[in-house]
This record gives sequence, C-alpha cells and structure tokens, in this order.
Amino acid sequence: MATLTVRPATVTLAAGADVVAVLVFAAIGRSAHAEGVDAFGVLTTATPFLLGVVIGWLVARAWRAPLRLPVATAVWVGATVIGLGLRAVFTHRLPVTFVLVAVASLALLLLGWRAVMSLITSS
Repeated sequence: MATLTVRPATVTLAAGADVVAVLVFAAIGRSAHAEGVDAFGVLTTATPFLLGVVIGWLVARAWRAPLRLPVATAVWVGATVIGLGLRAVFTHRLPVTFVLVAVASLALLLLGWRAVMSLITSS
C-alpha cells in the first residue's frame, strides 16, 4: 500500500483549524446562554472538547492524513464523546438538548471545514 506524504504545514493547519472549530463552538454556546465570551470562559468551556480532539487525533493518527473523512470522523467522535463525558463528570448534568446541539455543532464545525477544503482542493 502506498503511503501518502502529508506536508507538515497541512498537519499544523488542520490541527489549528480543529482547535479554532472547538473554540468557536464554545464561544457560540456561551454567547447563546448569555455567559461571558471572554478568553478564560471560552477556554474553560472548550477544554473538555479540546482534550477529545487531541484523543481523536491520537487514535486516528490524524497527522498521517488529517483531511480524510475517516480521520475527521474520529476527531469529531473523540471531541464529542470525551467532551460530553468530561462535561457530565464536572457539571453532574448532561441535558439531552445540549448533547444534540453539541453533536450537530461539532459535526458541522469539525467535518465542515474539511468538506470545504476538499471542494477547494478538488477544483
């Protein structure tokens, strides 16, 4: 099986885009609930989901092909499952509506930027 070489810049940009996606998710969520959208608050909200992104990257070995759909799916699942799990542990609650919004929002953000990149690079 041929091995694709991924440029380090691609890996760095993909990792950065995932971090930005989770920070946007946290900022929008805090804003929607009239919580402060300051850097500390957003980072506090985003931390469990960012840890999930890191775990998703490690499990999928995302640095090998960060734009591929299976990798994107692993990153999304990691962010969602780990993020929601940690949130439940620390807040002692996990409303179903929040779960649904988080699953959909993280899918849109983490899979969405990759879909856009795919369309741009295939043109």
